[in-house]
Order: sequence, then C-alpha cells, then structure tokens
Amino acid sequence: MDSCFHFWTSFCILAGTFNNGMKNFIYSLLFSCLFLGCFHQIAVNSLGGIMDDGFVVLNEEQDLDIADKSIASNLKLLETILRSDPNNTHYLFLASMGYSSYALGFVEDDNPDRARLLYLRGTDYGMKILYHNTKFANARVKSIDEFRTALSSFTKDDVPAMFWTAIGWGSYISLSISDPTALADLEKVEAMMHFVLEKDSTYFYGGAHFFLGTVDGSRPQMFGGHPEASREHFEECLKINSGKFLMTYVYYARSYAVQTQNQKLFDECLTIVDTTSIDILPQARLSNAIAKKKAKLLREKTDQLF
Repeated sequence: MDSCFHFWTSFCILAGTFNNGMKNFIYSLLFSCLFLGCFHQIAVNSLGGIMDDGFVVLNEEQDLDIADKSIASNLKLLETILRSDPNNTHYLFLASMGYSSYALGFVEDDNPDRARLLYLRGTDYGMKILYHNTKFANARVKSIDEFRTALSSFTKDDVPAMFWTAIGWGSYISLSISDPTALADLEKVEAMMHFVLEKDSTYFYGGAHFFLGTVDGSRPQMFGGHPEASREHFEECLKINSGKFLMTYVYYARSYAVQTQNQKLFDECLTIVDTTSIDILPQARLSNAIAKKKAKLLREKTDQLF
C-alpha cells in the first residue's frame, strides 16, 4: 500500500503542471489504474496469507484422500499467485516445499515417473530463490569445490530454501538412477545438506540427518555407501525429533536396515510406526499418516528385501 500511495503522490504533483481539463483526465485515468493495480496487489497478498494458513492446516490433516486433493489444488493456486508475483521468495519457497512434499507423500510410490517431474518442479522453484545469490548461480554447473565455496556465502537464514531445494533435487536423482548426468549431481546435493547440517541441524525435525542417513544407507559400500555414518545420522535425527516424526523410522528401515540386512531393526522400526499414534506430533499429523502408509507398503516387501 505504501508503494501505491507514493505512486499516487508523485503523479498528483506531475498533474499539477497541466490545465484543469487535462488534470481531470489524468486524475481519472490514474485513479482507475491505481485502484485496479492496488486492488490486484491486495488480492495477491491476501491469497498468500491464506496459502500460509492452508499449509499449516494441511500438515495437521490425517485423512490422506482429503490432503491429496487439497494439496494439489493449493499448489495450482500458488502457481497462479506466482504468475502475478514471480520473484516473491516466500511463495517460491512454498511451491518448492509443496511440490516435493506432495511427490513424496502421494505420488512416488505409485507413479515414479510423475514424481520425478514434480520433484524437478519443486527443485526449480527452490533454485529461483537460491539463484538470487550470484556466486551460487554461477557455481551451479562448475566443480564441486567451486560449488562448496559458493555455499559458504549463504547464511542460516537460507537454510529453509536450501533444505527443500536439496530435497527436491536429491529425490529427483534417486528416481533417476539410469541417468548418469543426474547421478553426477548427487555430490552437490549432499554438499547442500551438509550446509544445512552445519547451520541448523534441527531444521525440519532433523531433516538433514534424515536425508544424509538415507543417502549413506541406500548404497552398498563398494559404491560409496557409509552404513555406520547412516546409522549415526538416523540416531541423531531420532534424538532431535524425539522419535515423533515417524517418517524417520520408515527410511531408517528402508535404507540402513535393508542395506545391512538387519531384519530385526527393520521390523522394530516399522512396528514403532504401526503402533504410534499420528497425534504424537499434531503439527506433522499428515507426515505421520503418510509414514504409516509407507511402512505398510515396505513391510509387504519384506520377503524381497531379506
């Protein structure tokens, strides 16, 4: 509104230099343009506030069908807002987080190819935020050493955008194992998560530990896997979220337990998910409901995995 006021004031001063007829014409024209422009901006800002509240409410939802349909429609509304305000970092962040979360929770188990595209979309929105840092933008396609140097120019305030961009990018890579170009970027994604770990290891229930534990635990040692590092990451993640973010157990079982053929740990992790109420963490009720669904799917594959 301040910008609208200054715009109006400046043109009133300019109009004062014209005769009365011309003044009236200019005032009418400017008032129409100003009213419509400010009204449009107010509408965009109001919708943005609604989107914030919507994400909070959706994270507390326990009905997966309701959440699935609601998140999909909210994401398109969010993109409509971004069409009018394409450089708004807050809306870009919501889009990055929203698309990656939706792909993980509702798409990748049934349609990996579609999930890849959604993860890529989430990554792109996050990159638009991070590219405001020109050092990072220039280092995106350069060596890992130059990439790490660029990461050092970010601060703790950049952790949320860095985390969700890495989640989208890393998840895209994990579903693109036949694409050497995509796999070559994994080292950069890990560097981004190490940045998050250094700046705020507690962000999103210990999410950096969760991610790195999954990466280290999913690969055989001969291909760069680090089982012990994976176990340490998951244990630290559980310590941070007090075992209340149930998805931690699912990926602990899915990566480390499977890779080390520790069926006892596998069963223990999934049993905890099965027997724990999703209300143990009300603000992440949806994530916990999704964890229960994923635990059930994973348990059905026990004979194939061990």
